[in-house]
Amino acid sequence: MEIRRVDQSFDRHGDLLELILRAFAYMDWRIDPPSSAHRLTPALLKEKASQECAFVAQDGGRLAGCIFLKPEPDALYIGKLAVEPTMQGRGIGRRLLVTAEATAREHGLKALRLETRIELIENHRVFSGWGFHKTAENRHAGFDRTTSIEMRRELE
Repeated sequence: MEIRRVDQSFDRHGDLLELILRAFAYMDWRIDPPSSAHRLTPALLKEKASQECAFVAQDGGRLAGCIFLKPEPDALYIGKLAVEPTMQGRGIGRRLLVTAEATAREHGLKALRLETRIELIENHRVFSGWGFHKTAENRHAGFDRTTSIEMRRELE
C-alpha cells in the first residue's frame, strides 16, 4: 500500500470521484441533507486537490482510499476521508490519518479537526477510537436540528 500526494501529475480524478461515491453510498438514505459528495465532479476534485493537501492510498494501481486536508488557523481540517468499501478494515483509514498528522506537523498545527453527520454513530465510534472527541454540534443551513458534529484530536 502506497500513500501518494495528489499533485499535478495525478490524472485519475474520475476514478477518485467514483471511490468517494462508493465509500459514501451507505449514508445516502440515512443523512439529510444529502452528502456534498454528490455535488463533486472530476474537475471540482482536481480544483479541490490544488487548493488543499490531498492524498490517495493505492494498492498496486487500484485506488484504495483518499483524504483531503485543509490547514486552518488552529487545526488541520480532514475532509472527504474515504476508503474503498471492499478494502475497509485493512488499516487504510489509519494510514491516511497518520498522513494527516504528518501534514499537520509540517504546517505547525497541533490538532486535527473533522465533521461527521449526527446520524452516523458508527463513524463517531471509529473517530473516538482514533483519539477524536466531540467539540461541537452544528446544523446545515435551513435545518432546525443538529445535522453534524465536530470532532477534534490534539496532537502530541
